[in-house]
Parts: sequence; structure tokens; C-alpha cells
Amino acid sequence: MFLTILIFIAIIAILVLSHEFGHFIVAKRAGMRVEEFGFGFPPRLFGFKKGETLYSINLFPVGGFVKIFGEDGGERQDPKSFSSNSVFRRSLVIVAGVVMNIILAYALFSAGHMLGTPTIVNSDEQRANVSDIAVYIVAVNADSPAAEGGLKAGDKIRALEAEGEQLSVTSVSGVQEFIEANKGKKIAFTVTRGSQLLEIKVYAREEAPEGEGLTGIALERAGILRQPPHVALWEGAKTTLWATQATMIGFGRVFQSAVTTGSLPDDISGPIGIAYMTDAVKELGIAYMVQFIAIISLNLAIINIFPFPALDGGRLMFLMAEKVKGSPVSKKVEGMTHAAGFALLIIFIIFVTFKDVGRIF
Repeated sequence: MFLTILIFIAIIAILVLSHEFGHFIVAKRAGMRVEEFGFGFPPRLFGFKKGETLYSINLFPVGGFVKIFGEDGGERQDPKSFSSNSVFRRSLVIVAGVVMNIILAYALFSAGHMLGTPTIVNSDEQRANVSDIAVYIVAVNADSPAAEGGLKAGDKIRALEAEGEQLSVTSVSGVQEFIEANKGKKIAFTVTRGSQLLEIKVYAREEAPEGEGLTGIALERAGILRQPPHVALWEGAKTTLWATQATMIGFGRVFQSAVTTGSLPDDISGPIGIAYMTDAVKELGIAYMVQFIAIISLNLAIINIFPFPALDGGRLMFLMAEKVKGSPVSKKVEGMTHAAGFALLIIFIIFVTFKDVGRIF
């Protein structure tokens, strides 16, 4: 568990530092003075100053910030002040964090294609391009014998055994037939999970609920497809576009559920849920972890661009209002709006965290 916590903190660090680096580098390029680049939220533990910028490490490693001179609306006469720059330049600084998270996701998806991504093998013609072909568990039904026994999605089935009868697994149909022939019995699954070789005993029900198998698993014959760099870069771009679209549809579903039913989907997760998923993904190997981080990075980008107070999209919304009315919005009004938005976000995170704890524990 300690290793999972360290990995989770490292993931947060990668995502936050890339996001804040976007704000930082564009502000620097625009000639603004960046007063502090901080990882984590205060109080400050330590820091060092280089040039005009203090680089700090803070106590709570769940975020980060870039403090730009004049971002509170003051010092409008100073050319190094955020507020002295045009709406266009300030908008670029705000959007840069989101752009960096998308670039990070693209880089990670591309790396994932080079390391190897799982792909379903439907014909022998694909064998030349795919390695480590095996039968994989792609889903485990909740409250099923497989879930109770400890089988997980991503497990690679190597062999089955029941009352002395053994099967070396080579096909999905072979697994299904073996389970059917041994219903009502305990079946020992020999599976590979990451670098681990495990034996897990699962009861095969006499009858299965509608839509489930006797043990409650869904299977696919799959392998690992590794791409050369030039192909991986193109596939990474396609994966980024597809994942962005899927993520936006997912957030739309969350918003629709919140408005129409006043509740959130059961599968939405906060920090505790993401940490729990990190523990599961780390067992599958580095390729899965790389793509997991890419998906979180995309989620962070899309969340931040929402026109909601306290988020980058909310700050962008006030800049657009300034452009339309020809003068800045009252800093008092903007500050109160962002404070209210931040409070709502904290309440939302607490609510989702309680849901995570109830679901996981």
C-alpha cells in the first residue's frame, strides 16, 4: 500500500507540474514576472529562488500553483505585470495549462503504443504483429464467484484445473467449455497478473444470472501490439482524439445526471477512487500505468477548461467578459465568485470521496 501511495503522489506531481509548467512557460515567454512556482499547497516546506522566481515544495501534495506578478489586477503600468498584458496574452497563459495536459496525454499514449497495447486477436493473420497472445479476462461481474475469488480484469489465464482435470488455455471457447463441464465445482485458475503468477480458486455456479457466465467473467483472446515510433506517434494522436471525445461524453453524462436526477453516476471517482485504481493498474505493468496517467491528464484538462469559477475556464470567462465590456470586471466580484466556486469544488470533492470510501471499503 505504501508503494501505491508513492506512485499516486508521483502521478499527481507529473500532472500538476506539467499543467503549471504550461502557465509558467507561456507567462515567461510573454515577459511576465512569475513570482512563485509551487508544488503542493501551503504551508511551504522549503524552496529556492532562481532569477525572479521562487520554486517551492509545499506541505499538501495534491495540487500546485504559479503566482504571476499582477494577476490580482494590480500594477497595470508595469510591463511585467499579468494585468498589463492584453486579454489575448492573458488568455494564452490561462489556456496553456490545459494545453500542456493534452500534450502530456498525447506523449504518454504514444509511449504506450511503443511499449505495447492490448489488442484483440480475431484471426491468425494478426499473429505476425502481436506478441504474447493469450486469453485475457476483460471484465469481472460484481458479486460474482470470480469477484469473490479475486480474479481481476487484465488477468491472463494460463491454465485451469478441477478435480484432477487440467486444461492448458489457448482459446476462449476452451475456457468456456471447461467451466461448463465443471459447473458446481471449484476451478483453479492459474493466471498471470503483471509479473505475478497466481492460482485463484473460483466456484462455477450451476446456473448463471441472465447476462453472466457461470463464474462471472468476460473473456477475449488478445495480445500485445507494439508499434515503431513513427506509427506510435500517429496512433497516439488518434487515441488522444478518441479519448478526449469519450471523456467529454462522460462529463456530459455526469452533468445530465446531476441536473435531471440530482445524483452522480456510481462510477465517478475522486482522489480515493483514483488511488484505488492506481493500486489495481500498477499490477498490470508499466504500459497500462502510462495509459492510465494519460487518461487522468485528459480528464484534468477537460475539467479545467469548464467555464466554472476557480477553474481555468472560469478565469477565461472573466477575460471574455472584460473583452466584451471593454474594461475589467470588478476584482471584488471576480474574487468572491472564484471563492464561491472553490468552496463548491471542495464540497464536491468531499462528497465524491465519501462515495469512494463507501464503494471501496
